[in-house]
Amino acid sequence: MSKPTKISKRQLRLWDEEALEAISASSDSWRQRYDSETSLAEPSQTAPGRASGATKVQALHTPTDIDRWSFNDELGFPGEYPLTRGIYPSMYRGRLWTMRQYAGFATAEATNERFRYLLDRGQTGLSTAFDLPTQIGYDSDHPMALGEVGRVGVAIDSVRDMEVLFDDIDIAKVTTSMTINATAGTLLTLYCALADRRGVVLEKLGGTVQNDILKEYIARGTYIYPPAASLRLVTDTFRFCAERVPRWNTISISGYHIREAGSTAVQEIAFTLGNAIAYTEAGLSAGLAVDDFAPRLSFFFNAHNHLFEEVAKFRAARRLWARIMKERFGAVNPKAWRMRFHAQTAGSTLTAQQPFNNIVRVAVQALAATLGGCQSLHTNGMDEALALPTERSARTALRTQQLLAYEHGAGDVIDPLGGSFTIEKLTTDLEEEAAVLIGEIDKLGGMVAAIEAGYVQRQIEKAAYDHQLAIESGERPVVGINCFEEEERSDPQIAVHEIPEGLEQRKAAELEAWRAERDSDAVARALDALHVSVSSDTNVVEAIFEAVKQEATLGEVADRLRDAFGEYRDPSCTT
Repeated sequence: MSKPTKISKRQLRLWDEEALEAISASSDSWRQRYDSETSLAEPSQTAPGRASGATKVQALHTPTDIDRWSFNDELGFPGEYPLTRGIYPSMYRGRLWTMRQYAGFATAEATNERFRYLLDRGQTGLSTAFDLPTQIGYDSDHPMALGEVGRVGVAIDSVRDMEVLFDDIDIAKVTTSMTINATAGTLLTLYCALADRRGVVLEKLGGTVQNDILKEYIARGTYIYPPAASLRLVTDTFRFCAERVPRWNTISISGYHIREAGSTAVQEIAFTLGNAIAYTEAGLSAGLAVDDFAPRLSFFFNAHNHLFEEVAKFRAARRLWARIMKERFGAVNPKAWRMRFHAQTAGSTLTAQQPFNNIVRVAVQALAATLGGCQSLHTNGMDEALALPTERSARTALRTQQLLAYEHGAGDVIDPLGGSFTIEKLTTDLEEEAAVLIGEIDKLGGMVAAIEAGYVQRQIEKAAYDHQLAIESGERPVVGINCFEEEERSDPQIAVHEIPEGLEQRKAAELEAWRAERDSDAVARALDALHVSVSSDTNVVEAIFEAVKQEATLGEVADRLRDAFGEYRDPSCTT
């Protein structure tokens, strides 16, 4: 008896050639009728048929669109390579996504009040927004901070501010995400210093620092130091957390801000993973083992408008990252293949006109994130095109997630759109197009070189320009902006959050008192040691930790690093 023929995974198809031919013939017949109907239709009464890029979305998909598609190679099962269907076998049946609403107000007291308000209403994780001076390493009394203190988030200068920020919150039980990059190491160590003061062992702390400095050079601009120095701080954070805070996510590699700057979905995937590749290479160059540090990498994506493209985007990014880690970096630890990601609904899609429409936009974007398998989610408030969210709008945003989870069954079925001809075709297309773009970045010498050459920035700027032209021409409809407009305000007046008067003077007085009370000699010694650590093999983040424990301020730490590393200036900017 002859042995049965061994069939490779690539040869396993869901449809045979005869079936595909029959479907193709039927498709041709349908296409003729479709073309005759759409040629006569009024443009205003038809779907736009366009996602984020220049490529038109197909009206219909069939098995012929994925005829070379293999179930095991492209889809598989949740928690199993290539992780298309999610990173855990049980996904939301085992644990719902973390509902992590973003909050940061002028003062630590006000932010703490919002934290506790949201936790009392069912939020399951904290997410912190910091003001601009905190993001770029200036204390609240610095001349460069004038007019910016507390404007886009909470002002944090010292461990004393951290004590107020997390007052009456058990940091050993709740996870905390911090959207911070250039000063990520300092904010992380301030949080650790708070734990020390409370007697909480660092091994119990869970959370994330964004720590994604490369996207700052691409999309946001809140950098301080040159790229090489910034990458040193990133990898030192990897090492510090591995040794001190093992449950902490050492980085949240952010596509969110890339998309907010105007990128397409393909660019969001490619540039985010391009940055992730650069961080992985930096970790390897620093002597770290990929299977040790890669499991603590995390990601942050935008949940944008086009429902099907966004679901496919999350699946494509997850599959592509699994393949990059396994095939490019040789990771053998399955945890290293996992793309754990936080999603936030798209702030750039919110409109000041007809702001109640934003509730619907956010709900659909949140649905895309959950159908795409996010691990945590922030839903924007309807008023965020106008100001920081009020309690009412923040509660409505949180309730949106709870409605999806507890009423609408968004978590009941794992990857419910998996196997859809449309979703699988879009997933494959996005993965392939993103891989091509990553290849272009590799040809330029990697992400740092591509950024320094301005390649990435130009790509995003072109996409943003094309998107705006499409809005202004009416090709891309935006309800309330270029269609279905209201001549007069029809919605009730939206209450907006106000920054308290005298905030900067109050913060300056608090800092003056803080500096007068602390041990100045101990602070000076710790800052001197920090400066020395830069030119040695000492972990710089470890030295920052010692400095903030001695009650050095965030600005003092940043200034010492400015002296040691220098400051980065965008070559495209002229003085």
